[in-house]
Amino acid sequence: MLTQQRNWKPIVNAFEAVLGKNGVVQRREELITYECDGLTGYRQRPAIVVLPRTTEQVAAAVKICNQFSLPFIARGSGTGLSGGALPLEDSVLIVTSLMRQILSIDLDNQRAVVQPGVINSWVTQAVSGAGFYYAPDPSSQIICSIGGNIAENSGGVHCLKYGVTTNHVLGLKLVLPDGEIVDVGGQIPEMPGYDLTGIFVGSEGTLGIATEITLKILKTAESICVLLADFTSVEAAGATVSDIISAGIIPGGMEMMDNFSINAVEDVVATNCYPRDATAILLIEIDGLEVEVAGNKQRVIDICKRNGARNVTSASDPETRLKLWKGRKAAFAAAGHLSPDYYVQDGVIPRTQLPYVLQEIEALSQKFGYRVANVFHAGDGNLHPLILYDNAISGALEKVEELGGEILKLCVRVGGSISGEHGIGADKKCYMPDMFSQADLETMQWVRQVFNPRGLANPEKIFPTPRTCGEAANIANIKQFDGVERF
Repeated sequence: MLTQQRNWKPIVNAFEAVLGKNGVVQRREELITYECDGLTGYRQRPAIVVLPRTTEQVAAAVKICNQFSLPFIARGSGTGLSGGALPLEDSVLIVTSLMRQILSIDLDNQRAVVQPGVINSWVTQAVSGAGFYYAPDPSSQIICSIGGNIAENSGGVHCLKYGVTTNHVLGLKLVLPDGEIVDVGGQIPEMPGYDLTGIFVGSEGTLGIATEITLKILKTAESICVLLADFTSVEAAGATVSDIISAGIIPGGMEMMDNFSINAVEDVVATNCYPRDATAILLIEIDGLEVEVAGNKQRVIDICKRNGARNVTSASDPETRLKLWKGRKAAFAAAGHLSPDYYVQDGVIPRTQLPYVLQEIEALSQKFGYRVANVFHAGDGNLHPLILYDNAISGALEKVEELGGEILKLCVRVGGSISGEHGIGADKKCYMPDMFSQADLETMQWVRQVFNPRGLANPEKIFPTPRTCGEAANIANIKQFDGVERF
């Protein structure tokens, strides 16, 4: 959507010289595809979309943006839920979805090198025949790309035991915001010097664009068992989560779904595994050596029953395990069956605060008048409240955003975070001052300025700006928060 303020012809010509005519999208109707990511409430068409296939083409595109002082935003599959890939007016969207080659696989050293457009689940598919897998598994893993996972530091149902994306990235080839190509990290887990790989993972495209990613792959466990426990209260399910961890058992994954989510999944996916009358269910995956799994399985069953679980069923065969997980993986999509629209948040709390926080979310739901479905990574306290609403009703989105903000503030108040894996993006930047002091925010922006001194790489993301955040306009005002002065 080319605006009249610029002479776009030389810019388009420059991109086409590097990428060819098929590598540049500029027709208004074609740009609609790229006007938002998974956070569909925010929309803005970019001026141009470019589709590179190689590191060199990404670097050339970034240099053109620098030459013409154009802001640019990297985008993968567009599944992000925080507006991290939201374009700006007169911006260039650099889309990496055509960079989808698995460049190498080294089973002996348990690593794979991939381009950023490779879909998350493709990595496991490529190595599963040899008995390996890639651990980070977001619910959108069949459509989300590794590049987007790198930008947001995505997690998944197995992040409790195996960690999030940053724990599985060994090295990166990067195009910096000035177009320079550099390598950080390497092919071994621990490299000397500053952890630049760790700084980049989760930086949401504000420090550059990853074009080659060296991933760590893991050997598939000898034995795997999935338990499904159903409860008549959310509090009992939350207490069970804490008791399992307190017993020294670290499941491969531990997920909770409430009654709203259970019924939505059964209506859409029809697993016929989730009891519709349960107030909450826990999905608990135990993996490891066969003798270890057998022992921990019984201990987990005992803990569930002590906390009032009505039934605990188990599955060890791959087909039934996949069926149990299928419903959880489809929970976000199934929420569309409950309501015309939903708004998902992504806060983190200490596990011990689960019962209290879930009660408070229900109270906020009643106060604002919007239903909230809860489905989340219970083991590490990463909540995903789905606020159900109808965007066709005037003012509904604004009220829902306010409710979501209150949930994030609640998470911070009990010692948690405003994001676990979805990132800050455009959606949550106004709440950064609720979690960080002014000095904290300034220190983080020093890092951004070193990599991105001109501010062209994904501007107006992560950090509050007076032009886009009402709260940030008063950032100089001291806020009182739990007795601690914050800015």
